[in-house]
Amino acid sequence: MLVHICCAVDSHYFLQKLREEYPDEKLTGFFYDPNIHPYSEYQLRLLDVKRSCKILKIELIEGEYDTQNWLEAVRGLEKEPEKGARCSVCFDRRFEVSAAKAKALGESHFTSTLLTSPKKSLAQLKTAGDALAQKEGVVFVSPDYRKASGTQEQNQMAKADALYRQDYCGCVFGLTMQREHQNKLADELFSPLSKQIQPESIEERLALYTKRLEIEEEHKSYKIIKERFLNWRILSGLLRVRNTITPAHFLPYSTLKNKYTRGKIEYRIDDIHYMNRDEVKFITLEFYNKLAKSGFKSVIELIWNAPDFQTEMQIRNTIVRSPFDLSAILVVETIPNNKIEILCESKIYEDVKELLIPIAEV
Repeated sequence: MLVHICCAVDSHYFLQKLREEYPDEKLTGFFYDPNIHPYSEYQLRLLDVKRSCKILKIELIEGEYDTQNWLEAVRGLEKEPEKGARCSVCFDRRFEVSAAKAKALGESHFTSTLLTSPKKSLAQLKTAGDALAQKEGVVFVSPDYRKASGTQEQNQMAKADALYRQDYCGCVFGLTMQREHQNKLADELFSPLSKQIQPESIEERLALYTKRLEIEEEHKSYKIIKERFLNWRILSGLLRVRNTITPAHFLPYSTLKNKYTRGKIEYRIDDIHYMNRDEVKFITLEFYNKLAKSGFKSVIELIWNAPDFQTEMQIRNTIVRSPFDLSAILVVETIPNNKIEILCESKIYEDVKELLIPIAEV
């Protein structure tokens, strides 16, 4: 039986229940989810599915990440709510490819771990699965493993095996609507020009779960814990000196009371230059290179190739006098001595991140 897999939280439980109900069936996993955005989130969910299948000793096949075809399929349905018409098209697309894959592999039956997701409609899934199965001449198996406290058992199993728990279905349209409803920033979709990994970004989670696999392969103990912290994202930043746009790099946790300020450099203390409004500070690229032990030849080069976030936070903590200081700090090649205008749109918000803690053997 071919089993379409959407994520490890659903598949880990679903596959074990299926194995109990169909002990004579050889189960083959099929990860086909072009609806998952961004690509780093797709990689993260696939990584966890691979780990789950390895634990369960189930063969896994990865489908094509043909996200462009998926986007074309749901065109015009971007504003549809969860369980609406867009979801139906999304199920149809994935079930169509899964049914065709089952037929190509010589399998007579296929199913999907979507059936165990508490956020999906069983009736909607069964209708889509039956229709696409009939088209390919195979059978869609649609067990209900949510009943009899199944969802609770699924959650307990996911927690026990430390599976990655995503908090949105995967679809970019569902994500943006969900974040708007929650009045939260959709920071999953942010990608800095420098590709610097941001705190509690999908890329940071991907690095964490990749490291987890390495630790497990070395048979070492660890714990994944959660930490509440103050997160930050910059949406845009611009410096104008005497009406001329001037290259500037904004250090992490740079904020303004409003999005715009203007003024001039008023005084200097050591290598830090202070503007006369809104607590803005400037440092030169030369001083930045000294603190970072780097050799950037221009601010443009720095913007496109910024070092890791932790390095920049160390630089910031060297400049400011308090860990709670949220002043804007700009890196420039030459300290401006004319009229300064700054646009800085950034967000500071409460967030929760995961940390991987190795545990020393006693």
